[in-house]
Amino acid sequence: MNLKSPILEIKDLRASTNNNEILKSLNLTINRGEIHAIMGPNGSGKSTFSKIIAGHPTYEVLSGDILFKGFSILDLDPEERSHLGIFLAFQYPIEIPGVSNEDFLRLAYNSKQKFLEKPEVDPIEFFSIINEKLKSVNMSSVFLSRNVNEGFSGGEKKTQ
Repeated sequence: MNLKSPILEIKDLRASTNNNEILKSLNLTINRGEIHAIMGPNGSGKSTFSKIIAGHPTYEVLSGDILFKGFSILDLDPEERSHLGIFLAFQYPIEIPGVSNEDFLRLAYNSKQKFLEKPEVDPIEFFSIINEKLKSVNMSSVFLSRNVNEGFSGGEKKTQ
């Protein structure tokens, strides 16, 4: 990828749900290193826009294109988009009792490994990998033994 080419390009995007056109000729270019905030009143299409980028099946792209790193993602399933790093997170995620963050992250990591046609790692090998990542962001390994989304404050839930 050319460092000057956009990471995300939305070209004349028109989209609908339930035969109701929500996005009408939307254009957006996001280049490497830029930060964009999508703002607007309730019902203006912010959530619709993010769901369309992620490939949510209840939304229909009527025309236009979504280019990620120069390639159209319109024909990709949500799972394929997620492997590219395009997915939605919940604003208020639910707790998942009995599923530790370590297990959840290892399964996600191995899913990506499988997609890349690389060997999956066992729990011991993953523990070594994830501990290096935790050190790089100065995060305690105690986080790994917690259940997914367990005990987060409101701010932690929003920034997770």
